[in-house]
Amino acid sequence: MKKLAIIFVLFTLGTGSLSAQRTQKPVLHAKNWLAITGKPLAATSGAMMFQQGGNAVDAACAMLATTCTMWDVLSWGGETQALIYNPNTGEVIGINALGVAPTGATPKFYTEQGMEFPPAYGPLAAVTPGTPGGLLTMLAEYGTMSLSQVLAPAVQMAAGYPIEEQTASRIESEKDRIREWPYSKAIFLVHEGEREAPMAGEMFVQADLKATLEKLIAAESKALKMGKSRKEAIYAAYQRFYRGDIAKEFVRGTKEQGGLITMKDLDQWQVHIEKPVKTTYKDYEVYKLTTWVQGPVMLQALNMLEQLDVKSMGYNTAPYIHALYQVMNLAFADRDFYYGDPYFPPEEPVDGLLSKDYAKQRLETINWEKNDPDVKPGDPYPFQGKEKNPYLEYLDEWSNKVSEHITSEEERSYQEAFFAGTTSIQAADAEGWVVSVTPSGGWVPAAVAGKTGVGLSQRMQSFVLDPTENPFNVLEPGKRPRATLTPSMALKDGKPYVSFAVQGGDAQDQNSIQFFLNMVEFDMNVQEAVEAANILSYQMRNSFGKHEIKPGNLTLNEAVPPWVRLKLKGMGYKLTFSPRTSGPLNAIYFDSAHGTMWGGSSNDGEDYGIGW
Repeated sequence: MKKLAIIFVLFTLGTGSLSAQRTQKPVLHAKNWLAITGKPLAATSGAMMFQQGGNAVDAACAMLATTCTMWDVLSWGGETQALIYNPNTGEVIGINALGVAPTGATPKFYTEQGMEFPPAYGPLAAVTPGTPGGLLTMLAEYGTMSLSQVLAPAVQMAAGYPIEEQTASRIESEKDRIREWPYSKAIFLVHEGEREAPMAGEMFVQADLKATLEKLIAAESKALKMGKSRKEAIYAAYQRFYRGDIAKEFVRGTKEQGGLITMKDLDQWQVHIEKPVKTTYKDYEVYKLTTWVQGPVMLQALNMLEQLDVKSMGYNTAPYIHALYQVMNLAFADRDFYYGDPYFPPEEPVDGLLSKDYAKQRLETINWEKNDPDVKPGDPYPFQGKEKNPYLEYLDEWSNKVSEHITSEEERSYQEAFFAGTTSIQAADAEGWVVSVTPSGGWVPAAVAGKTGVGLSQRMQSFVLDPTENPFNVLEPGKRPRATLTPSMALKDGKPYVSFAVQGGDAQDQNSIQFFLNMVEFDMNVQEAVEAANILSYQMRNSFGKHEIKPGNLTLNEAVPPWVRLKLKGMGYKLTFSPRTSGPLNAIYFDSAHGTMWGGSSNDGEDYGIGW
């Protein structure tokens, strides 16, 4: 009997579904609402909004505020992007709250300082803060509650909350860099002696941030007393952050530490409410934000995978892993060359990139026997209705650069950069509102902007300085860097099917693709799908640090059987292994047959969900 059980487990890893396997965390079942995010206390703040009668947007905004206050690999000076399903219109809405490069941030400025890319840390790594504007816009336009209600949990946490071991350890490990910035040092390094960071469970106090949040609430209160509407009062808080006394201290504190952000930069920045891009995969409509993030990568990959018999390959078999890796290579090569801020010229060839015919052409280039270590971007322009690609000469010179002779310290930095930042937020309610968010930026170690308590973003490093690398993503003042942040949502028969998001830099869409296939091809429920063993490719230009690339490098789950490993090695892959390769993913599945919701919260991290 024991031998048969072992054979069954290996079979499910190699070819079948995981539907018979027990998960490490239970499915979250709910009728009225679900709130899931990267920290238990933050999920509680979302639940508090629902209990007070708020909708999913209110809950998502509260979770965003608390995760920022908890420094859950992001802070208040970072960036926010979201997909929102509006049940009143049946539309999916995109929220673009990514900051922009400030005045004076030019390729010349950085190259004259001997930099190949903008730095990964410090004031010169900062774009303008986007999260406050994104939160306030979402709440004003689609929420129901007041700002004072939604920020109440974050204000309480800023007054002091018991810090988690994960964040406390991160602070301690980065204390040498934190010491470089006086306002950060005062907040984070609270002890003298060998350990300077807070202890796990110690009350972590952020008086300056608390004062900033209270100023936003005061601006709302003043506007309401003047007879302004709920929406107008929330936008009064927006004005105070980006144009008032908060903005002035933010700029002063940033400039004092060598940053470039000006009052004009904050004043001119704006949140964009957008129409997201989408594709179809069989019976599903899949929505992503467009080329200012990496979201279309998933859509490009699905367009190719739809033309293969994925299910018959079997879950995590060598043919499946090879197909997935090669398809992602093609999509990421296009990302690395064609994606950038759509509000700046040149215009990205989005229609061509998302064309099913272009996907078919790209699929025909795959070597089904070996990994191709030098996959190049394709030419989507003929599928865009334009015969001439204006950047063919750049493509001729474009090549994947192999990082040779990497030291152990460089490898640690590479891995850290590859998975940099981000949390994920999922919220849904019985009325039909659904929210998927991947906020990020300003993670520890962050330079804090003066007495605001607001950590500066580190997103500038995702720009390139040389147009031959990516003519669409060259640094320019007022421009958004092409970020990795990429919430996802899928509809079936015009109704929400699943909403999902994952943290982890360049790994995000890789995990999202596999999660989606786990559900629609391999019949996993939502919790099985978030825990299931994924693969991870490094054959794309890292969006952080020195933008290295590692062709053929592949991380597998430790449970992948030896015959699959052997086959992949023979196909040219360099394998590494990890006990957990599931994300961390968070997701909500909508059970149309029963009118209920199923929540999945990853077992890889501190992610947590609450439902009712």
